[in-house]
Amino acid sequence: MKIELTDKEFRRLLDLVYIGNWILNSTRGEDRFGDYDHVQEKLFSYCPQQGMDSLVQYWDGHVYPSRAYQEGGIHDAIADYEDAVFFDILAEELARRDMNYEELGPDDIPELLARMEEYISEFEQNGIENISLNY
Repeated sequence: MKIELTDKEFRRLLDLVYIGNWILNSTRGEDRFGDYDHVQEKLFSYCPQQGMDSLVQYWDGHVYPSRAYQEGGIHDAIADYEDAVFFDILAEELARRDMNYEELGPDDIPELLARMEEYISEFEQNGIENISLNY
């Protein structure tokens, strides 16, 4: 297979592969999906040919995204995604709790969405400042 990319497209592809591999493997410890690590390594191995040497580092015979790459903003994008997902899941769980975790039917969706929107609005204004736990 041959794929032709501009330097900018190649750089974006690096980001997509890194983010995808991060999401799949960052919480797996030793039980990583090696196939994805392999694809990431293969793609990053082309960086020197593209004049992007600063994006890679070598260790134990393998190619990895460099510290400069990892600290260059890619984790900010991942954190933005994680924040959005966190608040969406929290809003849905709280809305379902408010509805007594009932099995929801199609007629319940508007109420669920309205409740979720209220929570999301609160989170946008105050983050988690007003959340309290009662034990």
